[in-house]
Amino acid sequence: MEKNEIKNAVLLVSVITSFLTAFLGSSVNVALPSIQKDFHIDAVSLAWISSSYLLATASILLPFGRLSDIIGRKKTFLWGLVFFTFFSFLCAFSPNIYILILLRIFQGVGAAMIFSTSTAIITSVFQPGERGKAMGYSVSAVYFGLTFGPAFGGILTYHFGWHSIFVLNLPIGIFIAYLVQIKLKDTEWADSKGEKFDWTGSLLYILGLSSLMLGFTRIQSHFGKISLVVSIVILVVFLVFENKTKYPIIPVNIFLKNITFTFSNISALINYSATFAVGFLLSLYLQYIKGFTPQTAGFILAIQPVTQAIFSSFAGRLSDKIEPRYVASFGMFLTAVGLFLLSFINFHTPLQYVIIAQISLGLGFAFFSSPNTNAIMSSVEKRHYGVASAAVGTMRLVGQTLSIGIVTMFFAIHLGGTKFAAHLFPKFISLANSILLGFSIFCAIGIIASLARGNIK
Repeated sequence: MEKNEIKNAVLLVSVITSFLTAFLGSSVNVALPSIQKDFHIDAVSLAWISSSYLLATASILLPFGRLSDIIGRKKTFLWGLVFFTFFSFLCAFSPNIYILILLRIFQGVGAAMIFSTSTAIITSVFQPGERGKAMGYSVSAVYFGLTFGPAFGGILTYHFGWHSIFVLNLPIGIFIAYLVQIKLKDTEWADSKGEKFDWTGSLLYILGLSSLMLGFTRIQSHFGKISLVVSIVILVVFLVFENKTKYPIIPVNIFLKNITFTFSNISALINYSATFAVGFLLSLYLQYIKGFTPQTAGFILAIQPVTQAIFSSFAGRLSDKIEPRYVASFGMFLTAVGLFLLSFINFHTPLQYVIIAQISLGLGFAFFSSPNTNAIMSSVEKRHYGVASAAVGTMRLVGQTLSIGIVTMFFAIHLGGTKFAAHLFPKFISLANSILLGFSIFCAIGIIASLARGNIK
């Protein structure tokens, strides 16, 4: 197969897969109130539908990134796609909240295999100067998924129930697997082939990171505090071990010597920590406070990702011509503005105000995401593409987990185990205002990290 054909095939597979994973995540958000009604669960349990998936994905993403560099990125990607699609389908038939959360964890394992390889494969076939453009298309697909997720997910939930969202992923997943097998059957990328996989380091990493995130989501309890302490001990042992082993899952010195890589990842962590829970909060706000149906709320929530989708490819191309740190920092600024505007929503906030804030957030995400990823992937050697791709995904997912964890923590402290009812609405508004204002300040601080990364050109 010719080089251009491989590039086109990789881009097509990446675009469709990015759409699929984003579609599911955003459509589940708008279906949460319906799931709550079916299973009769409290607000804290509701948040675990999202956080369990993120926790599982983030904790094993880096080991899979390293493994893909050894055994092949396409192979890892394909098996991840199969795993993700299969357990997504099973989620539709969950008899209770406990089974649904368990299946979401298994679905997260498949997502980790996908996220750890998709960006690495793009970087493997696209050279600097065209890489930002390719990543821009991939990020645009993510935002189209985020666009259609709330809108189409709302329609599906309204007419066919929340189960239909998970069922829909089956035919799309099968189609992507078919494309990989047909279009990329004679290709593979394994730049660290022959090196040993660090099983001990991987186990320490998984235990440490999962304990860290689990502890943070339960920080109001004794279990959460103990989990945080244990996680810190395990992660310190992990870093010491990785620094001594011949084939670590991630070279520790890459963070010490590569300023661009380090600060780009910090910027991503801050950005996602400050933004992911916004969709969760707005979904509850629009349906419970403003009284919109899941379908209408879905269309309103689609405004933000539509904006992202329109401008992401442009931002990616721009980062091929202008230093990515300047483009990404501008995006971080717009995101902080959008969060600040949303921190003032109340019972009487006009819908137009929410829309303006969403547009600002959408522009911020568009100008941050692909330029920041371009900076990370362009700052490492070819044999570390899988690890760097996994680092991108890890920062995103850890940030998302921390974001939803903050909301879960505040819900647990102020709403307790009470079902989400009308008498809690004023308290919910007050909580949402405080959380969103905190996110805005955190994102503003992230601009400093984004500018500090240095140049890659």
